[in-house]
Amino acid sequence: MIEFEFEGVLYLWEGDAAWHFVDLPADLSEDIREMMAGTRGGFGSVKVEVRIGESRWSTSLFPSKKKGCFLLPVKKQVRKAERIQVGDTITVGVTI
Repeated sequence: MIEFEFEGVLYLWEGDAAWHFVDLPADLSEDIREMMAGTRGGFGSVKVEVRIGESRWSTSLFPSKKKGCFLLPVKKQVRKAERIQVGDTITVGVTI
């Protein structure tokens, strides 16, 4: 298991869907790409356990060629429980 923590800004995906994401830092994304080479799932995803505040859940990180980093989706239930919204800087713990 690999654990790390980072800060990022919550944003709404540009498009028709109402997905909310936090970008992982570029250097951390590169480390994950190297560590997970050959073991990633569909679309290059990486299964993770996530912690924001008191909320914990399972999801996947998704690579973005456009941004050059992994994206972490943050579901509505977590946003509501942790009282976070678009533009907030949040601390995220991730375990691979």
